[in-house]
Amino acid sequence: MKYYLFFILFFIGLISCKTKKVTSPKEDQVSKNFELIEVDRAFSAMIQEQGMKTAFIEYLDSNGTILRSNQMPIIGANAIDYLIQQDDAEYTLGWDPRHAEISESGEMGYTYGIYILHPKQQDTILYGTYCSVWKKQNDGKWKLLLHSENEGIGK
Repeated sequence: MKYYLFFILFFIGLISCKTKKVTSPKEDQVSKNFELIEVDRAFSAMIQEQGMKTAFIEYLDSNGTILRSNQMPIIGANAIDYLIQQDDAEYTLGWDPRHAEISESGEMGYTYGIYILHPKQQDTILYGTYCSVWKKQNDGKWKLLLHSENEGIGK
């Protein structure tokens, strides 16, 4: 009888102990990658709500680079100046991130996906691909280090 009582008390003690969920490194990485996809989605939402210029100025790192088709890269302050001069009232832009990866250190990452550009005066919708390279700031926010778009894909 003593043994039964011992095992019952031991079992109750095990159940009452608080347990901490242990995650594998792979689960942690998936969670980090999802975090960056959510940042990219928020960036796209800001573009749709406030315009391309406002969103890029908010998300672009002070040393960030914008790559454009058939043009030289625009870097840092020149990229900000370029964005300020853009008229984004004639179209809507948005995208759907399809993948993200974050480095093991958690300091750098990239996203890519499909963008959708809709000129307001036309019935045409343009699709393309994009890739963004991100850097995590000291305050925990992600900023764009490099953004590139490639024109012309089908749905």
